[in-house]
Amino acid sequence: MKFMKLGARPDTFYTEQATRTLISDIPADLVIKINDVTYMLHKLQFLLLPKCGLLQRLCYDSSDSECVTLDLHDIPGGGDAFELCAKFCYGISINISSHNYVLALCAAKFLRMKDSVEKGNFVGKLESFFNSCILEGWKDSMATLQTTATLPEWSENLGIVRKCIDSIIEKILTPPPQVKWSYTYTRPGYTKKQHHSVPRDWWTEDVSDLDIDLFRCIIMAIRSTYVLPPQLIGEALHVYACRWLPGITKLKSSSSSASSQKDESKVRNQKILETVVSMIPADRGSVSIGFLFRLLSISIHVGASSVTKTELIRRASLQFEEATVSDLLYPNSTSSSDQNYYDIELVQAVLETFLKVWKRMSPGAVDNSYFLRSVRNVGKLIDSYLQVVARDDNMPVSKFVSLAETVPGIARVEHDELYHAISIYLKMHPELRKEEKKRVCGILECQKLSQEVRGRAVKNELLPLRTVVQVLYFEQEVKGSRESSRTQKPHEIVVRDSNKEDKEEMNNQKSKRRSDGNKLAERRRDTVEETQSDTNLEFHPNKLNQIIPIKKADR
Repeated sequence: MKFMKLGARPDTFYTEQATRTLISDIPADLVIKINDVTYMLHKLQFLLLPKCGLLQRLCYDSSDSECVTLDLHDIPGGGDAFELCAKFCYGISINISSHNYVLALCAAKFLRMKDSVEKGNFVGKLESFFNSCILEGWKDSMATLQTTATLPEWSENLGIVRKCIDSIIEKILTPPPQVKWSYTYTRPGYTKKQHHSVPRDWWTEDVSDLDIDLFRCIIMAIRSTYVLPPQLIGEALHVYACRWLPGITKLKSSSSSASSQKDESKVRNQKILETVVSMIPADRGSVSIGFLFRLLSISIHVGASSVTKTELIRRASLQFEEATVSDLLYPNSTSSSDQNYYDIELVQAVLETFLKVWKRMSPGAVDNSYFLRSVRNVGKLIDSYLQVVARDDNMPVSKFVSLAETVPGIARVEHDELYHAISIYLKMHPELRKEEKKRVCGILECQKLSQEVRGRAVKNELLPLRTVVQVLYFEQEVKGSRESSRTQKPHEIVVRDSNKEDKEEMNNQKSKRRSDGNKLAERRRDTVEETQSDTNLEFHPNKLNQIIPIKKADR
């Protein structure tokens, strides 16, 4: 951090009852009031008036021996800025750096401490230091730009903001090998000793310290140059959002704070989120799908506009197939309990938008391997997500089933993962009524289950009898077709000579079918009332092994 030292005299200002006085043998003849502080100074001693054009004009009509009182309540920077100017006039030692430069310059301009009033005046020295030192440094430019927030109009009119932004952008666009200045970079696992090369995103953390309006000016200016790739712009947005937008847990805890603080924080977070979303490059992949879902989840909490939410859903749907389950696991913003309550409606909104785009872009998706692979990847993602949210005690049947049903049939080659999700849901929600269990299991297509999973489903006591019967029927149908394919040839039936191994295999299969039939018969006898009340199943008392299949439309 660079600084400029001016003056050599020791600081002899002291405070007594809100009055700042300079130790001197000469009585004060200039009283300046700034807000609640009064300064007892001298008009001519140490050239206070000769260096300040404004004070010369205000004291023009007074005599040299007359004590003058002036009100300077509107001086930019208040008493602190005025005191810097006063100490310069008295020759008292002061240090000017990027942290107090803006205050000093604005106050000096207000007091008209220019070279035209007296050669070597305060404004000239400050501007020289700004151009030769502050603008040449990365962190000095950043620090000065941050302080302009205290006096935004003055800083804008004096060109401080524009010059700092130009300097910062010039350094950001510098090729990484040519970066020689100090910067902040605290990524996990990164150490400068191990990495001799400068990372491409070296500038993102320092820029994230800026106010959202200044940050937006820099990002939009960088984008307009088309020098940096969209992914690097997206990384800067990600760093800024992580720096300023609170997580869901913090958003929940903030509900207990005072109402005024809560509203003020909500408005600030809403502005930050909407500004960040508006700056996301149009290029797909400029930001990650996980980041988009995080913004979506926060947008609900901070009350973002419908335009912002719609845009986030659209952007997330375009990259939905790239998502992992962890990208989707953000607790529901409306849940007040400590338990995780995942926002399944948010995921479903993105899924529905994805499917709309998918159907519009791939009317012949069955013949298009790319689009078919895309929708099937999303189908696997949703089934894996269902397995996680199924463990949530607060997950209602309606939301679970609705999300599962939103996935089109073409997206699921098998229903094994869906079966696992259903099995977990039934286990974690033992209080479900019979109708609710049927509704949950009604989304399962037994013919899409693998042989291994069908074997487990038959033994799953959590499944309703209706589902078990369907699984058994299809299992027997598969075995029958398998045996038929072994014994039949085109246009004729051939009786095969069976060796000992073939006979043993057939005997084993018959024994297993008899065993399955006995188990099913025993289960039917235990649930006579259930099966009699179910109009979709028809059993013949004298033919327990004959199962009338349930039509898919009757589920």
